[in-house]
Amino acid sequence: MGSFRSTHAASATATLEPPPGDSLEGEFAFDERDFERVRRLIHERAGISLNSGKRAMVYSRLSRRLRDTGHRSFSQYLQSLEQGGSAGEWQEFINCLTTNLTAFFREDHHFVALAEELTRRGRQPLRLWCNAASTGEEPYSIAMTVHEALGAGHGCSLLATDIDTKVLATAARGVYGVEAKGLDDARRRAHFLRGTGANAGQMRVKPELARMIEFRTHNLMDARWSLGAAFDIVFCRNVMIYFDAPTQRRVLEGMHAAMKPGSVLFVGHSENFTDARDLFRLRGKTIYERVG
Repeated sequence: MGSFRSTHAASATATLEPPPGDSLEGEFAFDERDFERVRRLIHERAGISLNSGKRAMVYSRLSRRLRDTGHRSFSQYLQSLEQGGSAGEWQEFINCLTTNLTAFFREDHHFVALAEELTRRGRQPLRLWCNAASTGEEPYSIAMTVHEALGAGHGCSLLATDIDTKVLATAARGVYGVEAKGLDDARRRAHFLRGTGANAGQMRVKPELARMIEFRTHNLMDARWSLGAAFDIVFCRNVMIYFDAPTQRRVLEGMHAAMKPGSVLFVGHSENFTDARDLFRLRGKTIYERVG
């Protein structure tokens, strides 16, 4: 049986990509009405706005569910969802249509800014939230930054959430290939245990890092958010790009309510919230501060 020990892996070269979709166009009946139905349902359930160019992506991803559930057409599958679909199948539907491209220390200027913010605040216990945690690289990058900036015994906690239950399970496991993108050798040695035997070529997040993080499913479209105490620092990166303007506003209002006065919000490189100046003011490169 394999185990994990201190890692001395080579430098990262691998690129993380979204899981490939099936390409069996024509296996199931799928017309424009079906596609519009999918667009409406995923918007209602997850806030995601699919543009007209996503039809092939929808077919390839959802066709897996048709095979698994024994449906012979998209119309039949969607009807089964709308007429009493189980919570489990609705979750599978959402999981299929979410995008989970991620890497350790992606958009690294944010982690430099995070370290500066942590140092500025001093060794006070802080509550952080990583929304859209995906397979875990982002929340673990945040946790590594906290440990490096504040040292052991910092007292900070991190809530990591995602709407996709499958990627959250991967995140909670905390096991990655030793060549995962975004990590240098020093961080591998400091924060991971290297796998041996059956686990050779893999590494596991060290327990002291994992203990800082709570992984939990969360849907930004929920009417009420039960996230606990207000947050000092929030990461919500490359999420709003999947929402239309009214949905963005609704989510930003929810985040504003979940954050402390003066707290900081990190967003994706292509996201701009100048239309929400009453909620957040720009503080740095894709970094906002809560207003009020």
